[in-house]
Amino acid sequence: MTSGNKYDAVVIGGGHNGLVSSAYLAKSGLRVLLLEASSSIGGASATSEFYEGFSVSSYAHFLYCLHPTIVRDLELKKHGLTYATTGLGTVALGSEGKHVSINGDKVSGQISADDIASFEEFHSLMLKFCKVLGATLQHRPPRLMNSSFRDKLTMLNLGWQVKRLGKKDMQELLRMGAINIYDVLEEYFDNPLLKGALSLDAVLGSHTGPRSPNTVLAYLYRHVGETFGFDGPSIPVGGMGSVSDAILSAAKSWGVEVRLNSRVQKIHINESRVVSVSLEGGEEIESGRVISNADPKTTFSELVGYPQLDTEFSRRVHNIRTKGNTAKLHLALDALPQFTGLNDNEIGQRLVIAPDSNYVERAFNHAKYKEYSEHPIVEISMPTIHDQGLAPPGKHVLSAVVQYAPHNLKAGWTQGNEQFKNLVIDLIEQYAPGLKQRIVASELVSPADIEAKLGTTGGHWHHAELALDQFLMLRPFPGMGQYTTPINGLYLCGAGGHPGGNVMGLVGRNCALTVIKEGGN
Repeated sequence: MTSGNKYDAVVIGGGHNGLVSSAYLAKSGLRVLLLEASSSIGGASATSEFYEGFSVSSYAHFLYCLHPTIVRDLELKKHGLTYATTGLGTVALGSEGKHVSINGDKVSGQISADDIASFEEFHSLMLKFCKVLGATLQHRPPRLMNSSFRDKLTMLNLGWQVKRLGKKDMQELLRMGAINIYDVLEEYFDNPLLKGALSLDAVLGSHTGPRSPNTVLAYLYRHVGETFGFDGPSIPVGGMGSVSDAILSAAKSWGVEVRLNSRVQKIHINESRVVSVSLEGGEEIESGRVISNADPKTTFSELVGYPQLDTEFSRRVHNIRTKGNTAKLHLALDALPQFTGLNDNEIGQRLVIAPDSNYVERAFNHAKYKEYSEHPIVEISMPTIHDQGLAPPGKHVLSAVVQYAPHNLKAGWTQGNEQFKNLVIDLIEQYAPGLKQRIVASELVSPADIEAKLGTTGGHWHHAELALDQFLMLRPFPGMGQYTTPINGLYLCGAGGHPGGNVMGLVGRNCALTVIKEGGN
């Protein structure tokens, strides 16, 4: 059956990129329908009540770079986006309260004067490289072959940004890009806590260790928001779901129609052109433009189907690396926990457990063999210090991103979930004595849970590994770097497209501008 309605554009998936695309498309004058499989919008940028009265950012819990252009274009502040806190520092937790703190280009704590000076130099150089990277993120990536005039301008701009570094820094960029974050940190620092914290930034959300290739790129990607003037890490009032709520409000103000509990079962093709989508239950909705916020593997293998695609193209889709490695721990607490050596304000910063870069590498070793790490790395947020509305008065929530927890756990997550959760709680307790006595409720969201709840292949936060061969015009693979697909009218707006994951919104924006530019189908 058909719905009797035809839309100018149908967006599949109400994650933040799908919402951004919907808003831009509707703002341009198109009639847009957004279809979300679950009962709420937001995807990985969501807030949920995991225990009565206790709410938490379900997946992502810090905002590193919601691009200012999107905030301005979609008038998100007008639609309710506010921050409980911005510009959080990072505290690398050490034994016996001997911590190291990182704030911008400054580092303090149990650290030598040489490392303090080296960090300022390191931070300055990384920001220069981030500016080069940032110049590539805000636009559709250029084609390498058969490029348009616009593509050539984009390539020229990228070359100019690299040239502006000067000969010495340009050589350093090429050298560092060819090694890994472990070796870079060994050149700069002696302090193990500092090296551990910086290593964590380079591997979080990925299937890599500090000695893996592409980790310098991943480090730069995590910090690129600093070059856009975004004051991160930040915590929005109401958790990360409030970001999605603001974008949704903006989208609706321009006429986007949103349907929840509407799982798309099939994208229908006729003579290499999108004609409609069908929902579970049989309803068919006509549109000549379909924008998928699902990951590339799900879009092509399940929604389109490999029989509709060229064999070589299908092979490339199948080979996208999507090994999810990241779990999320939520704790409801009856009181504020005490971390050894930290005051209440410091507890509200970004806390990380990564004692040194070798520790991080050893933690990754387990994931190679489909095992969770016995000594994982952890990024902790205590959002209720800044936003007391997430818990009852006097109560708190602790939210932690945890690696390494492979999606394809050999023992299976049905058995492993409780064991890994207790292991992580025991680890945090080493830095926050008495924590376990304060726990009212707990929840561990494994990569298998993320796949089941969000539909993301492998439970990978970025839809595809962030690596040089899956980045820029090669993301998610060669021939698929400009949001368009071999099927006329089908586009990708999810994190599997350029520039990638994090709650940045640029994939959604760039994709929508591509759709608008291409006009009718």
